[in-house]
Amino acid sequence: MPIVAQSTETTDWVSRFADEVIEESERRAPGKPVVVASGLSPSGPIHLGNLREVMTPHLVADEIRRRGHQVRHLISWDDYDRYRKVPKGIAGVDEESYKEHIGKPLTSVPAPKGSSHPNWAEHFKAAMVESLAELGVEFDGISQTEQYTNGVYREQILHAIKHRGDIDAILDQYRTKKAPAKKQGQKPVDEAELEAAEGSGAAGEDDGSSTAAGYFPYKPYCGNCEKDLTSVTSYDDDSTELTYACTACGFSETVRLNEFNRGKLVWKVDWPMRWAYEGVVFEPSGVDHSSPGSSFQVGGQIVGIFGGKQPIGPMYAFVGISGMAKMSSSKGGVPTPADALQIMEPQLLRWLYARRRPNQSFKVAFDQEIQRLYDEWDRLDAKVADGSALPADVAAHARAVGTAAGELPRTPRPLPYRTLASVADITAGHEDQALRILSELDPDQPLTSLDEARPRYDKAEAWINTHVPADQRTIVRDEPDAELLKSLDEASQQSLRLLLDGLADHWSLDGLTHLVYGVPKVQAGFSADATPKELPPEIKTAQRSFFALLYHLLVGRDTGPRLPTLLLAVGQDRVRALLGQ
Repeated sequence: MPIVAQSTETTDWVSRFADEVIEESERRAPGKPVVVASGLSPSGPIHLGNLREVMTPHLVADEIRRRGHQVRHLISWDDYDRYRKVPKGIAGVDEESYKEHIGKPLTSVPAPKGSSHPNWAEHFKAAMVESLAELGVEFDGISQTEQYTNGVYREQILHAIKHRGDIDAILDQYRTKKAPAKKQGQKPVDEAELEAAEGSGAAGEDDGSSTAAGYFPYKPYCGNCEKDLTSVTSYDDDSTELTYACTACGFSETVRLNEFNRGKLVWKVDWPMRWAYEGVVFEPSGVDHSSPGSSFQVGGQIVGIFGGKQPIGPMYAFVGISGMAKMSSSKGGVPTPADALQIMEPQLLRWLYARRRPNQSFKVAFDQEIQRLYDEWDRLDAKVADGSALPADVAAHARAVGTAAGELPRTPRPLPYRTLASVADITAGHEDQALRILSELDPDQPLTSLDEARPRYDKAEAWINTHVPADQRTIVRDEPDAELLKSLDEASQQSLRLLLDGLADHWSLDGLTHLVYGVPKVQAGFSADATPKELPPEIKTAQRSFFALLYHLLVGRDTGPRLPTLLLAVGQDRVRALLGQ
């Protein structure tokens, strides 16, 4: 069942952009599908920063679909870009040997060793396509290799060359200007911005080259070595006869551009050409694309040469991860959507992109912060269910849990992520033990199968196994710490007796929570139900000391998983043995 469209009275950013895009599309192309676009360069791992380039138009396109309009979300795979440099830390890639491919189209570079894909671009594209499917992102993919090598843009190429003087005049406005200083926190210039070898644009971007044939906005790939280290030496407008020479291998040839398909427009001309060709109404741009003299600003002038208009769309801020300020796909080890989806459900990842305006930066958590994010998500889920959530939060939640096509698959019993992580940690892959513990969390509604807690349980287990250091993993003691038990004073011994006496009657997650927090209260002469406002500050200190004692006796450390979960995991008999009963 499709999700009911959200009211346009909500104040979320997606609805506001949808209003603008629908209105603008009706002005430009009345009665035709709305076109939004993203561009991705599969020059390496496509990371979580790049995902914002997709999620921003996806969310807007999906809102437009919910309102009953036809919309196309185009993703241009910039797989005909040059291979600019060898990313570091890529499995199956010898950096030295891959340097010989620098300058070739990404689709002409071999895939990393062991890959099942035909080339470099397809290898990195495939992982992103799989992640987008899991996230519920509907799109039309366009391979720029296919577009260029099949001659789809031939008329546009010839048109650009015919009007190269006009393009050169636009670009010349920026060539003498000083490149803008890089702002602190700004994400690195995107791969596409650095597409060609020796650009002369204001921010180091390629805008074409001045050759013996004059300014030329087109780069042939060499017919011998396949690299774009070429220079046009002559061009005849009437016959479209073009001669180029390759500085890499010395090869030279003369071709007719009206039948030649082995080259591409330079980036600052290519992007606005595609806006006009596809009729793009909405496309966001990164900080690097939007600064003065950069491709989005310059493209806004060049697009008119192709008879088109610049898309509307926001400048989006960078996406970081906990512990890292920014990401660049030119470096190895950057987290990708697939990495995030290994440890979090698609709903949570969608929510992170939906709840923040595009110009707001945010972080995706791979550390302990993921547990807090899940707690926040679960609280929002509950508020939406009982009708107490704010309208903008309701809208962000709806965009996270599904699309116009329907809801995304979800965990039937969404138990707290931190609890699932603790259970996965303690049980170390033993599913029967995990089920035993989870079934005891709520005796009134016991879990009967781990499948009820999946996929969230699997995500939490993956987080424990891949992102929690070995020295922070939980290993329950095999034998009681006899020396520590023998050294305990009367007060400590009494606290253990109070806990052990109450175990059987409190054997559930809520019951054990009440018990472990209540023991220090009872010892101090207060009711176990006393609230923090009714208690002196010393009780908190006593609780911390009691918890530390239990951790030492159970796992030999000062800290560990939440004690109620740990006690359930260890089991009553073993708890009694380790605590000296």
